[in-house]
Amino acid sequence: MVTDPIADFLTRIRNAQMAGHRIVEIPASNLKKRITEILYEQGYILKYKFEEDNKQGLIKIALKYDASSKLPAIRSLERVSRPGLRQYSKPAEIKRVINGLGIAILSTSKGVLTDKQAKAENVGGEVLCYIY
Repeated sequence: MVTDPIADFLTRIRNAQMAGHRIVEIPASNLKKRITEILYEQGYILKYKFEEDNKQGLIKIALKYDASSKLPAIRSLERVSRPGLRQYSKPAEIKRVINGLGIAILSTSKGVLTDKQAKAENVGGEVLCYIY
């Protein structure tokens, strides 16, 4: 049993990239689906597909690599808030990731948003992860 599904999600992507895989399969949840959509919108992954099965479903993610150097588009996936120590942030206190080059993903009262969207909506929340 996985106690931190978001950390598991990030670790599966990280491990697949280190092994050079093109596609990674992850057990689905609504939170993971929204994080996957954000990764696609921000250009960190090529494609994604939600597949239903008789259990909880699957998320299939096509990973993105640089054509010339074969390096992954995602350099780092870092879990911030965790079950043992939740990290919350007010809109004015949301930290910029790599001086604005990366993104922070937050769980807010208006849904799962990036740091820029949360500042624009003027909502704070739990900082789930940093991605760059």
